[in-house]
Amino acid sequence: MTIARKILTALLALAIAAPVFAQAQRTYSQAELDQMLAPVALYPDPLLSQVLMAATYPAELGEAARWSRANPRLQGDDAVRAVEYEDWDPSVKSLTAFPRILARMDENPGWTQSLGDAFLAQEPHVMDTVQQLRQRARAAGQLASDERLQVVEEPNFIAIRPANPQFVYVPYYDPLVVYGPWWWPAYQPVVWAPWPGYMRPYRPGVSAGFWWGAPVGLSVNFFFGNFDWQYRHVRVVHPTAYYYRPPFAVNRVAVTPHRWQHEPLHREAFAERRAVQARQQIQVQSAAQRQERSVAVFPERAERRDARRVEQRVERQPAPVQAQPRAQPEVRPQPQARAQPETRPQAQVHQQQRPRMPEAQAPQQPRAERQGQRQERREIRQEQRNERGHKSGERS
Repeated sequence: MTIARKILTALLALAIAAPVFAQAQRTYSQAELDQMLAPVALYPDPLLSQVLMAATYPAELGEAARWSRANPRLQGDDAVRAVEYEDWDPSVKSLTAFPRILARMDENPGWTQSLGDAFLAQEPHVMDTVQQLRQRARAAGQLASDERLQVVEEPNFIAIRPANPQFVYVPYYDPLVVYGPWWWPAYQPVVWAPWPGYMRPYRPGVSAGFWWGAPVGLSVNFFFGNFDWQYRHVRVVHPTAYYYRPPFAVNRVAVTPHRWQHEPLHREAFAERRAVQARQQIQVQSAAQRQERSVAVFPERAERRDARRVEQRVERQPAPVQAQPRAQPEVRPQPQARAQPETRPQAQVHQQQRPRMPEAQAPQQPRAERQGQRQERREIRQEQRNERGHKSGERS
C-alpha cells in the first residue's frame, strides 16, 4: 500500500471516529437509496442483512478486504475461522467468507460509507427500498426461483432465500438490465464489473439477467442476521454464532427483542486505534524518507556520519586481550647415565655390604675411673650446699 493510501485510510478512520449521531443527520432521498441499493437488493436475505450491518463499520471492512486479498485461497468457514480473534464486528468477519463482495465494497469506499450511514439513519426506508427494487425485478421477469435461489412472494414483501443454506450462490447482475429501464437519469445505479469465473446460465428464461459462479460452502446456522419485513428492521436469529468467541456478545439487542443494534463505541474505538497506528507508521516512514533524502543530497555528510558511528561502535567494544607468549622452558643438560658397576664375584659383594667400623675412635675409660669421677662431683656439690646452709644460719 502506498503512503498516500495509508494517509487516506487514516483520515477516513478519523472521520469515522466522529459520533454516529452526527453522521446520521444526513437524510438520503429515494433516488439516492435506489442508486446505492440496486447492486445488492437481490441478494439472499441472510447475506444482504449482514452486508448492511457490515457497511456500518467501513474501516473494519477495508481491513478485512486487505486480509482477504492477502489470503486468496480462504473462503467460507475456513476464512471466518481464520479471523475469529480479530477485533472486527461479527458482520464484518462473516463477509470474509465471500471475498468478491468484500473486494467490491472496498473498491468503492464512498458507496460503502453511504450505505452504512443510510442504514443507520433510515433503516425502515432502506427496507422499503429493497422491496420496491425486488418488485421491479419481479415485474421485469428477472427474479424467480431456481436451483440456486428460492423466491417467496408474500402479500407485503418478497423474501429471497438460498435454496440450500449450506451452499450459497452469490449472484452478479447488471442493475440496468434486471430492473428494466432505469427511472432516475440523474442517479445512475452503481454497476460492478463481472466477477472472474461467473457466466450466464445456458438456458434462457428464468434468471436470465443473473451471472453465476461456484457456490460458497457454509456450516449450519452460519448467518446470524435476517430481516423482519413486517416491522422493517434487521434482527438477530442466531445470537451464538460459532465464529464469535466470548466474552463479546453477538446479538446487538435493543429494546425490541432480537433487533440488531449498532455499537458506536466499538466503531469509534476501532477507528481511533487504527488512526493512531496509521500516524505512527507515517512518522516512521517520514523519518526513513528524510534519512534517504539526506543521504542523496549530502553523501559526504552521510559518509562521515556512518564513519563516526563505526568509530563509536569500535570505542565501545572492549580492547582485545593479547595473549602473552609463553616462556620457553630452560634447556638443562641431561645428567649422564651412570656407568653400571661391573659384575663382581658373590664374595666381594657380601664384603662391600658389611658395615665398617670407624677407623679412629677414642678409647673408653675404665669403669672404675668413671665411677670415681662421679663420686668426686657429688662430694663437691654436697660441700657447696653445706656452705650455703651455714651462711644462711649465721644471717638468722
